[in-house]
Amino acid sequence: MSEPKKNALITGASAGLGVEFAHQLAAKGYDLILVARRKEKLEEVAAELKERHGVAVHTESSDLANPNAPAELFEAISSADLQVDYLVNNAGSAGPHLLEEKEWAPQAAFLELMMTSVTHMCHHFIPPMQARGFGRVINVASFAGRIPRPAGAHYGPSKAYLIALSEELSLTLKGTGVEVSALCPGFTHTDFHAEAGMLEMKESMPKFMWYDADIVVRDGIDAVERGRPIQISGRLYRWLDPLAQSVFIRPLIKRLSPGR
Repeated sequence: MSEPKKNALITGASAGLGVEFAHQLAAKGYDLILVARRKEKLEEVAAELKERHGVAVHTESSDLANPNAPAELFEAISSADLQVDYLVNNAGSAGPHLLEEKEWAPQAAFLELMMTSVTHMCHHFIPPMQARGFGRVINVASFAGRIPRPAGAHYGPSKAYLIALSEELSLTLKGTGVEVSALCPGFTHTDFHAEAGMLEMKESMPKFMWYDADIVVRDGIDAVERGRPIQISGRLYRWLDPLAQSVFIRPLIKRLSPGR
C-alpha cells in the first residue's frame, strides 16, 4: 500500500512569496493547503496550481490577525482529515509605526499577525509532526530582523522574534525528524511593496539589492531540508550578515543610521 501524499500548508498564499512557495512545493509533489484572507484570489491561485502541477489544493480563508484563527485552522484542517507535513508561516504585512499610529488596535493586530499567530501555528501543527517523525517548518522572517534600523520599531523586531523562535525550536526538535528554519530575505521582487505603498522607495534603490522570489524560496526550502535554523537569502545579504552581527560593526551601523 502506497503512502499518502504529503501536504504543505502555506499562509499568506494568495500573493508574493506564498504563491512561489506553493509552486515550488507542488513541483516537489506536495499537495497544498493554502491560507489567506482574500478568498477569491486564493481560489484563482488554487486553480492555477491544480492545472499546472496536478496536485490537490485545499483552501481556507482566514485572517491570522484574529487571535482565534490558528486554532480554528487546526480544527478545520483536522476535520477535513488532512495532515500537515510542511508548514510555511509566510503571512505578514508592513505594519503601523509604533509611535506614529495613535490607536492601539492596529498595533495589536500587527503583533498578533507577525509573532503570536506564527507561535500559535507552531504550537498546533508541530506536535503531530513529532508524533509521525517527520516535519518541515519555514518561518518567513527578514534580513530586517538581523540589523537595527530606525524604521517604525515594529517590522524588524517582529522578524527578530521569528528568528529566535525558529532557532530555539530547531534545537528543541533535534533528532525528532522535524526541522525548523527562519528564512531571512533581503529586498525581494513581490507585490509586497506595492500593497504597502512603498513603490517609490523600491524604485529609488539600487537594482543589485533586489532578488527574485524564486531564488528566495529555493534558498528557504534548501535550508530547511539541510537542517539550517537560519537562512540568509541572497549572496549579497549572506556577505553582509556577518558584518551586521559583528560586535565591532554593529555599533557603527547604529551611529550611521538616519536620525542619530
